[in-house]
Amino acid sequence: MIGIIPNSREMRKLLTGKGLKPTYQRLMIIDYLSKHKENHLTAEMIYNALTDKMPMLSMTTVYNTLGSLLNAGLVSAITITGTEIRYGFITKPHHHFLCRGCGSIIDISVTCPVAERKVIDGNRVEEIHGYFKGLCKKCLRKRRKQKGPSSCLNSIRRNKHERASRKSTG
Repeated sequence: MIGIIPNSREMRKLLTGKGLKPTYQRLMIIDYLSKHKENHLTAEMIYNALTDKMPMLSMTTVYNTLGSLLNAGLVSAITITGTEIRYGFITKPHHHFLCRGCGSIIDISVTCPVAERKVIDGNRVEEIHGYFKGLCKKCLRKRRKQKGPSSCLNSIRRNKHERASRKSTG
């Protein structure tokens, strides 16, 4: 049954290297996460994607497996939306951008001057999370097309005028 998983040898090695038993469920979940690195999946998304292949899979198994993988350092978890935990296969420190238009979460590369420090003001740093929120380039393009070029220029002029007004009254 495990033979149907692509890269199962690599995934088995990954799990056993962290002291985890390479169960079918763990192999399927970590394999799915590795193939969807850019998606930052919820436990529900993983469950829904795998239940066709694994009809006996339960949400509890998904949550328990994700917890084991997280504790072993094989996956990372982020709570950028404030309402759900998203899991990713990339475990090296990196930052995230949440698009307020479409809801996508994008890995971004930003140099953080304190990210390499293990102690800050006497406090031991164990995790660093950098979250940025705004509109992704796809949503920006979509909005520009909908509004047209003159609308974008008016918006820029309006923002400049508002900033200038605040400076003169502040």
